[in-house]
Amino acid sequence: MLRSMPRPTLLLFDIDGTLVWTGGAGRRAIERAFTACHGSDEACKAFSFAGMTDRAIAREGLAAIGIAPSEAAIDALLACYLGFLDAELAASRNFRVIAGIEAAIAAAAARRHFAIGLGTGNLRTGAQKKLEHAKLWHHFPFGGFADDSEDRPTLIRRGAERGAARLGAPLERCRVVVVGDTPLDVAAARANGFEAFAVASGAIPLDVLAATRPDHVCNTLADEGALTRLLGEELAAPR
Repeated sequence: MLRSMPRPTLLLFDIDGTLVWTGGAGRRAIERAFTACHGSDEACKAFSFAGMTDRAIAREGLAAIGIAPSEAAIDALLACYLGFLDAELAASRNFRVIAGIEAAIAAAAARRHFAIGLGTGNLRTGAQKKLEHAKLWHHFPFGGFADDSEDRPTLIRRGAERGAARLGAPLERCRVVVVGDTPLDVAAARANGFEAFAVASGAIPLDVLAATRPDHVCNTLADEGALTRLLGEELAAPR
């Protein structure tokens, strides 16, 4: 009897609050950038970064202090931010890899029909700095980043396209799972028709995430049954 081929599967992970907890290193670095570039420490006081792209954070912060958020101004600010990020990561006392992540990466990497990538609002260079600090960067050979778009659904789509190409499969044949810790991650998955896997390992409580109606929701990927759901193996289990 012929066995059916497993469905190509792409896992797109957010970074902050999903893969790692930086202890506020990213916020501190961008606040330092605003101080260095514009002499203001008030730019980001009034809004949360949760689910935002780096370019959107820069745009909103510039507007908050009365500076026109031109593309050139955003680029200059973010270059300054990247310059501060290494020092803030090194100084962070609370940096950690979130529970269940390393086991999830190992399990997915052991399956030939899986590709593991990023779907993150970080600039690619910022993503690399954070994940190299966690010794995880080498696990993520592709992704969608803030460099691709300020719009989260668009960058998620770009990451999925790169992952499908890596597997040599049409994107429409792939199962795409977007793993993130904010309602904006869920919304980006929904906008593309992808599977939304919400984890309450960041700043957003479990009940708030559950109210966005993701396909799956858990505290962390270490929760009982969470890894099975991520891998999709419960979908194939006999009833």
